[in-house]
Amino acid sequence: MPARSERQRKLAGIALSIKRGYTPRSYSPEATRMAESMSEEKLRHYAGRTKRKKKRTSRRSRRE
Repeated sequence: MPARSERQRKLAGIALSIKRGYTPRSYSPEATRMAESMSEEKLRHYAGRTKRKKKRTSRRSRRE
């Protein structure tokens, strides 16, 4: 299942970068935890863009 929001997609991208060693672990503690708990394949899946509908950018846009 891909990320549900643009923010989740970006976090998965940072976690993938940390897992591959391009970004230091101190950049984002949340992404570091995500990188340690998920496989590279799953992170790539979450970080990828989908060609379906546009992802919401914030929680507020869902209410409007």
